[in-house]
Amino acid sequence: MSVSIPASAPHAIRVTRLNKHFANGRHALCDIDLQIDQGEMVALIGASGSGKSTLMRHLAGLIAADRNSASEIHINGNTVQSRGRIARDVRRVRAGVGMVFQQFNLVGRLPVLTNVLVGQLHRTHWLRSLTGWFTREERAHAIQALARVGIAQQAHQRASTLSGGQQQRAAIARTLVQQARVVLADEPIASLDPESSRRVMEILTRINREDGVTVLVSLHQVEMALRYCPRTIALSAGRVVYDGPSAALTPELLRALYGTQTDEFSGLEIGEDAQRRDSATPELAMAQAA
Repeated sequence: MSVSIPASAPHAIRVTRLNKHFANGRHALCDIDLQIDQGEMVALIGASGSGKSTLMRHLAGLIAADRNSASEIHINGNTVQSRGRIARDVRRVRAGVGMVFQQFNLVGRLPVLTNVLVGQLHRTHWLRSLTGWFTREERAHAIQALARVGIAQQAHQRASTLSGGQQQRAAIARTLVQQARVVLADEPIASLDPESSRRVMEILTRINREDGVTVLVSLHQVEMALRYCPRTIALSAGRVVYDGPSAALTPELLRALYGTQTDEFSGLEIGEDAQRRDSATPELAMAQAA
């Protein structure tokens, strides 16, 4: 069942005049302005070096924008950073933001369940956090999250024994335990095989539809953006060059975006063709009908 978002709810993500220069003088992000509403599923695409990961790290409050600039970043109505300064209470803001990265960010020697329970720490008393002690209810919640991503049976295995796709699903389960209202997924399928990539994207789609969680996912695989994300934001040289329906992307625009003269984008199913294909996918058809 889809979650209804109140009309008065603040934007899930709001970025105003975001600029970032690196020490070498490169203008990595140039006057980025964007708004993402609660409950949206949005793809962030662009060639390598276009600024996708840099933007994601700014949204997470891991990098500060240019000092004394007019840059503003807000998530769920809370300030992440303002005028090049990270908010003092950014850790509280991050409690509502789930972060999924290409590297999985799991502790390999610990059980999968323990890695997922880390998502509870922002609601846990500091003493329990230090000892790693969790209640029966918290453990049950973590098992339920693992079940939702299809790896409950691996709960007590060391994280290092899981496949790459399973580790990424564990990272997503951690955001479920965290009860994040916004998920920032930075190249979550870049190192996965096609079948694992499909499963990860379908899980993110299901969480978006069933829980009303806002998902911003950066992708190299354009076909995945077209298939799973109704809206796409495209970056080129640190600037937003497209922000609109994924169905409106064209092979010509994509070739210009990626700087290629080949026909690699000509075979992509765009617009009505992609929608018909997606509705034939059992998992998505069930999600759309819910």
